[in-house]
Amino acid sequence: MCHLILAKLVLLSSTVVPLLMYPSGYVNLRLRTRQTHLRVLPCAQAQKRSIACAEGRLQLQSFQDVARPPERIPFITRGIIVLAAFLKPVFHVISNVTYFQASLYPTDVVLEVGPGTGNMTVKMLEKVKKVIACELDVKLAGELQKRVQGTPLANKLEIKIGDVLKSDLPFFDACVANLPYQISSPFVFKLLLHRPFFRCAVLMFQREFALRLVAKPGSPLYCRLSVNTQLLARVDHLMKVGKNNFKPPPKVESSVVRIEPRNPPPPINFQEWDGLLRIVFVRKNKTLAAVFNSNAVKKLLEKNYRIHCSQNNLEIPEDFSIGSFIQGILKDTGYAEKRARVMDIDDFISVLHGFNAKGIHFS
Repeated sequence: MCHLILAKLVLLSSTVVPLLMYPSGYVNLRLRTRQTHLRVLPCAQAQKRSIACAEGRLQLQSFQDVARPPERIPFITRGIIVLAAFLKPVFHVISNVTYFQASLYPTDVVLEVGPGTGNMTVKMLEKVKKVIACELDVKLAGELQKRVQGTPLANKLEIKIGDVLKSDLPFFDACVANLPYQISSPFVFKLLLHRPFFRCAVLMFQREFALRLVAKPGSPLYCRLSVNTQLLARVDHLMKVGKNNFKPPPKVESSVVRIEPRNPPPPINFQEWDGLLRIVFVRKNKTLAAVFNSNAVKKLLEKNYRIHCSQNNLEIPEDFSIGSFIQGILKDTGYAEKRARVMDIDDFISVLHGFNAKGIHFS
């Protein structure tokens, strides 16, 4: 009977991942931290069981020959195991993936939204200058305070209790958060409109929301959220987090994204910009000519146009028709037959400038 090797992989968070391997096999361990790859020869060379790397030290320990494999332990022969998939609860996923992806520095002030039990918080406190943890749950905030009380880390932690959407954000260099769906969109734009600029944010969302953030023109998920976010920031999808990484498992998948604000920001009035997008994405599959032919849209834009003319002492002809005026602008800009679902940021900028140049405003 061929005996197997039962090994334990100890991570930075002290989480132990059991592995089962053939004595002659090897496993390529890939931690999702800037594509770091580690190769371990678990049997013949004992000195290879402890590996120093940029993330710290990973150890293979407690090797034991077993004739019968224990149940519910990942069986590895040759191939890749992504460590994040075995980190439970979700706080371990965040602490070992999101934390490193955020590219933190010793001088950083980090804003953490929803610190929970503080696993990620403690890891960050060991590296950065300060962590500002925003927690809605008073009991969890108290537990976090107790966790660092009496340690050198206590002076580096500031806890803010309350709704982050209703609070003014402090100065910070980087942000990490695991956000519920209902506050995902408002929090993203609260971040992107925050000044002074932060360097980056690494955030976990429900997967569908994350995919909308990074969707490109022509994608079924492409929407106002996609365009607004990508106007103000560079957005990258980092990884998918399966339901089994949570206890209890939710009904939906999650994803981690990285957001870097564009600094300087584009020279656009965001209220004007968002007003345009709200109109064109209501019916994103229709041509702009059809979208702007709506009575509600024409009524709104005529009201704004008359205010503009009044403020600038401009006369409006008696036979003025807002519908003909709008269609003329769309024809002149070349976008009358375009559809929002396939237009990119430059297209929307051209449309906005075309309307604004003629005195039509959206806010």
